[in-house]
Amino acid sequence: QVQLVESGGGLAQPGGSLRLSCAASGMIVSINDMGWYRQAPGKQRELVAGISSGGTITYADSVKGRFTISRDNAKRTMDLQMNSLKPEDTAVYYCNADVIIKYLIRRTYWGQGTQVTVSS
Repeated sequence: QVQLVESGGGLAQPGGSLRLSCAASGMIVSINDMGWYRQAPGKQRELVAGISSGGTITYADSVKGRFTISRDNAKRTMDLQMNSLKPEDTAVYYCNADVIIKYLIRRTYWGQGTQVTVSS
């Protein structure tokens, strides 16, 4: 049906940068909201940043001024530029999308997750 594939995770030093990408494919009619979530060990999954199809953006307070979310509606991709990384940003990051599929059915999809580790 629909696949969300993340890329770009890895290891970064404190103060460093990483860029995550998410590509959506499959039987997609349109994509509404998209977002990046993260889950650290022993913690609940939390919203990092979200972006609507019209470009309205929200950020978690913990990443404001450091992370930038963007999307390309034509390419069905979404990116997260992460700067000034901190050890507390270490988590598995998940791409999320609210998708209209065939027969105008609306569903939420998740990517498989990509590990981001911030450590010296």
